[in-house]
Amino acid sequence: MTYCVGLKLNAGLVLLSDTRTNAGLDNIACYRKMFFFQNPGERVIAIMTAGSLSVTQTALARLEEATQDEMADETTSILHAHTMLQVATIIGDTLSRTRREIAEQCRELRQQASASMIVAGQRAGGDMRMFLIYPEGNFIEATEDTPFLQIGEHKYGKPILDRVVTPETNLADAQKAVLLSMDSTLRSNLSVGMPLDLAVIERDACAVSARRRIQEGDPDFMEMSAAWSAALRDSFGKVAI
Repeated sequence: MTYCVGLKLNAGLVLLSDTRTNAGLDNIACYRKMFFFQNPGERVIAIMTAGSLSVTQTALARLEEATQDEMADETTSILHAHTMLQVATIIGDTLSRTRREIAEQCRELRQQASASMIVAGQRAGGDMRMFLIYPEGNFIEATEDTPFLQIGEHKYGKPILDRVVTPETNLADAQKAVLLSMDSTLRSNLSVGMPLDLAVIERDACAVSARRRIQEGDPDFMEMSAAWSAALRDSFGKVAI
């Protein structure tokens, strides 16, 4: 399975994904789920994926192929689209078409083929935007009321985001929030696993500002996880009934 989370804040975008995929308890592998398309200074587009690996890899390959097409225009390539809304539409159409084709191939085997994506980014002169693309190709957008989106095993990591994240959250606290959200998920669901990919895109940078891969046993992540557990136990003991 997967857990990916994205925050859209006044200061920028914060993105985090795990890398575990599994097709049963004895078939676990590691695949990157965070991808970038960018012309630094002009636009940056981040995509995080969840679901069928065949669907997501094929859809991403088609998006990449479209950016290399000499005949590409704003209707076919996310690097030519005039707005992030057009980017989300192109990605949604590509995902939906790919899912339908692979689902048809798998129909006789009665296998599932579905996937979803988080798409976030900014084009120079435009606003930062973040969308959750559903398997059918339709999408919703992060707003000031709900400035985060999740895909995959989202339920374990949602409570902390609901409690602490607002559009005014700074980028340092936002990274802490998504990492603690992931820590809660790692503890509660074995289908989500290390290593983790963390990225920050500052407002108007139109480029990836920072990237980090967090490996199993990372001392900073382990220290943060232990501190959070201790803080929760301490707070629990202080709550009266």
